[in-house]
Amino acid sequence: MSKKNAFYAQSGGVTAVINASACGVIETARQHRDRIGKVYAGRNGIIGALREDLIDTSKESKAAIRGLLTTPSGAFGSCRHKLKSLEDNRAEYERLIEVFKAHNIGYFFYNGGGDSADTCLKVSQLSESMGYPLQAIHVPKTIDNDLPLTDNCPGFGSVAKYVAISTREAALDVASMCETSTKVFILEVMGRHAGWIAAAAGLAGEGADEAPHIILFPEIAFDRDKFLARVKRTVKRCGYCVIVASEGAQYRDGRFLAESGLKDAFGHSQLGGLAPFLAGLVKDELGYKYHWAVADYLQRSARHIASQTDVDQAYALGQAAVEFALRGDNAVMPCIVRGKGKRYRWSIGEARLQDVANVEKKMPRHYISRDGFGITDEAREYLAPLIAGEAYPEYRDGMPQYVTLKNVAVPRKLKTRFKV
Repeated sequence: MSKKNAFYAQSGGVTAVINASACGVIETARQHRDRIGKVYAGRNGIIGALREDLIDTSKESKAAIRGLLTTPSGAFGSCRHKLKSLEDNRAEYERLIEVFKAHNIGYFFYNGGGDSADTCLKVSQLSESMGYPLQAIHVPKTIDNDLPLTDNCPGFGSVAKYVAISTREAALDVASMCETSTKVFILEVMGRHAGWIAAAAGLAGEGADEAPHIILFPEIAFDRDKFLARVKRTVKRCGYCVIVASEGAQYRDGRFLAESGLKDAFGHSQLGGLAPFLAGLVKDELGYKYHWAVADYLQRSARHIASQTDVDQAYALGQAAVEFALRGDNAVMPCIVRGKGKRYRWSIGEARLQDVANVEKKMPRHYISRDGFGITDEAREYLAPLIAGEAYPEYRDGMPQYVTLKNVAVPRKLKTRFKV
């Protein structure tokens, strides 16, 4: 029997380093041409497999694939498409297997977050029930840092670095103008149920009077009066107040402060408008002049200021995924294991997908200060190594140089088309 091909796809919100994982997968597979044929990528994630819209990565030069290491976003296109349960929509899963059979695919590498881990597990289970040999390996990725059984998630370290630096720089700006201008600055960051990104802003300052003065976590119920009192007290003491708010900040009853009433493709409530909501509250109740900003896509696409630790780990996990598959593993996820001791060390471990899928890791309470508005020394010790090191891309004429792949399509073999 001929050697099997591999299928790789990117899923969910992209990051500054998801392409580094792609680089790790493809380069490692190319080193094992005796056991792995071609690496096909899904155009726009898993829907590329459903539509039999595959990309032949063998058409890309060695230099182009290496260039992924320093290029942000998803080089092959990503998507927000959640496959339903096997019972509710078996047709989609069977279609995946049909496409994999047609293209002699025996390795499935799915690069994403919690929902992607669930999809990867289901594909593995279905392939087994259908008698089609397929090794499904999940490659972790999420800026939210909320996957269990891994010390941290690729994408998070670079977002954490961006948010911490942006908070420090914006605070210096506000501090220099607060006597006659802005008193309150609010930065809204991503994080629906877990406040890891907001917590990273705490690295911007160390003293009690250094920004950020207030951090709002999804894990801590929002108390309107307590919040306003802290803002007023901070402005009186420092002359200004910098607030970093996680988009998932919520009331005690679980309602999001910024819930729009809409749902995304995964069925999650769409959030937006937290920063202006808080700004309006500050102005109406305290009368302070304010400014606000939303980090939004800027925080997750900022490859120019990526963490070297994050890049290294993203590549290593892509590499490990291929190595796990070659040793016969299935339905697993390579993960980061933090070493013991004061000096930061990490290694690659392995987690079963049945223990990863649909499990969300939130900020532990001992990482959040007693008053609920800051981070503890334990949190600093956890976060600091993840933003360490600079991994600048090559610059030309003042601009970073990013690679654009050719993304040559693989000829279709199936007569039927599948609507997604």
